[in-house]
Amino acid sequence: MFILRFIFGEFIMAHLVESMAYVGVTPWHGLGNHLEEHQPLDVWAKQAGMDWSILEAPVRFMTGDEHTSSIRTFADNKVLYRSDTHAPLSVVSQRYQVVQPRDILEFYRDLTEVSGFELETAGVLKGGRKIWALAKTGQSMALRGNDVTNGYLLLATACDGTLATTAQFTSIRVVCNNTLAVALNGQGQAVKVPHNTTFDAQAVKKQLGVSVAAWDDFMYRLKTLSERKVKSTEADKFYAKVFGDAAMKGQASMQSFERTMAKAKTLFEGQGLGSELSSAKGTAFGLLNSVTEFVDHQRKARSIDHRLDSAWFGQGATIKQRALDEALRLVSV
Repeated sequence: MFILRFIFGEFIMAHLVESMAYVGVTPWHGLGNHLEEHQPLDVWAKQAGMDWSILEAPVRFMTGDEHTSSIRTFADNKVLYRSDTHAPLSVVSQRYQVVQPRDILEFYRDLTEVSGFELETAGVLKGGRKIWALAKTGQSMALRGNDVTNGYLLLATACDGTLATTAQFTSIRVVCNNTLAVALNGQGQAVKVPHNTTFDAQAVKKQLGVSVAAWDDFMYRLKTLSERKVKSTEADKFYAKVFGDAAMKGQASMQSFERTMAKAKTLFEGQGLGSELSSAKGTAFGLLNSVTEFVDHQRKARSIDHRLDSAWFGQGATIKQRALDEALRLVSV
């Protein structure tokens, strides 16, 4: 049973330290416990901090004063909490369908055992309220100058109402560890399962069956970006469109917008990782990567895990998608 003490309409949650695990080189987010390759899922669960379950309890609250208090139940909702620490995670409706940390790892079992995927990093964010795993698909392509991009499959869920259970193909550029969601015909290839329905892993995998077509189309678009030279004026317009929302929110935001533009442009003009490769130097692909590097590695954040959360699931992901859209518009001009 959980009794929540409400203060200004919110309940207190203990902050939990996030835990992650990875194989190979240190991942782009720089977090996690190192594992040797081909570890069983039980080892992954323990080292990634995913060896616990999400449990449910009624929402109960206290009424009255210290002399006449009583405990009542709010039947429309339930509390989700961790089995290991009993720390509360969120309050959700009775219709909410839980996806367990183990479900995220089990999703990859047949993909790694039969289809050649390699689980590369997994873990929790926000004290367990977000859970994710990332596997290398085996797809890879090199642009000019041996600029290699590898394909990955990300599966993530959240129990705080911020994210449906989402399977998303993504790419990571090797030279700089920049991440970008794979898109087909300008649309992100994500499969989202709302938490008011049951998560069916096999159905999700079936929906993701267009992966080869999506990857080939995506890499063709990156290739066209790497062949499109851009002028300085085009670069300025590109950054203005990508980061321009902040410029409409007052003087302080305008100053932040100008600093952001300046920083991204320095990454494009030679300070960014891989910015001197022929695929990126002075090209639309270089513009795109200056934004992804800024979001993934340079953008201010309260912590590394907050930056990771934003880059994959939040405002950072939105900025990167906008950058891809604007870069592709340069190719169509």
